[in-house]
Amino acid sequence: MKAIGILTSGGDAPGMNAAIRAVVRTAIYYGYKVYGIEKGYKGLLNEEFVEMDLSSVGDIIQRGGTILKSSRSDEFRTEEGRAKAVKILEKIGIESLVVIGGDGTFNGAKKLCELGVSTIGIPGTIDNDLAYTDYTIGFDTAMNTIIDAISKIRDTSSSHDRVNIVEVMGRHCGDLALYAGLAGGAESIVVPEIDIKTEEIVKRLKTTQKRGKKHSIIVLAEGATSIENGAIGLKAALTDEDKADVRITVLGHVQRGGAPSAFDRILASKLGNKAVELLIEGKSGRVVGIKNNEIIDMDIDEALAVEKKFDEESYEMAKVLSI
Repeated sequence: MKAIGILTSGGDAPGMNAAIRAVVRTAIYYGYKVYGIEKGYKGLLNEEFVEMDLSSVGDIIQRGGTILKSSRSDEFRTEEGRAKAVKILEKIGIESLVVIGGDGTFNGAKKLCELGVSTIGIPGTIDNDLAYTDYTIGFDTAMNTIIDAISKIRDTSSSHDRVNIVEVMGRHCGDLALYAGLAGGAESIVVPEIDIKTEEIVKRLKTTQKRGKKHSIIVLAEGATSIENGAIGLKAALTDEDKADVRITVLGHVQRGGAPSAFDRILASKLGNKAVELLIEGKSGRVVGIKNNEIIDMDIDEALAVEKKFDEESYEMAKVLSI
């Protein structure tokens, strides 16, 4: 019986469990043995394998995080580490590998593919920073978590006539900040892709104050560099220039947790199923995704080379709607 391995690597994302479930059950349906590899590439090198059956993935579609756990591995980044990984997979009898994660995870899969391991990648990252696919697993859930937090923060912000800076994840990609800020009615959105000055934010705050609005929400992506010293620097500038009562809320890892949304569960199920079908067809070195509401697959090199385009139209619209 042929065997398929599955691992999750990098940052966890809501919906990863739904993808694991889909991979395991699809593979078993077609007569394959499935091994879960715990703790990502690090677990692969440490031979942390567990054979999975239908019951292994029961009652996990609604759970956040990843039952296989995740970590990062410096050893796997070396040629010696990857050669060791291939030998371990051969020893266990795993011929194909499904990896769930972001660009770092995909680069690892690419290296294994070059060494003869059949690999398929599934995009799982809350940042939505893989350009070849419209959505990554976990993005929708994380965005809704942020929106829920913004709604709660706005209640207390309006009660005290405060300015609240909400810092969200997004080192290089501002999608979480943009769409959560748009949906949450933020007065200003600060993202890595757009160079915005403190003076512009102060001006926008004064404009809203003139029409009688005393509280404001500013959503700031952690990777935005246009504001010196990030949220702390912005707070200091607003306090000095606008004499505002400013509070900072760093949402942090709360964005990674929670039950996945219906959208993420469905997307993860479709992508997991597609990944196994591709392996059965003898395909390798590919990644799956969703484009224009269609499930697609693409060469991993081509996918990683696609340039991420920021949604400037929605960004400008958010500015118009927040006057």
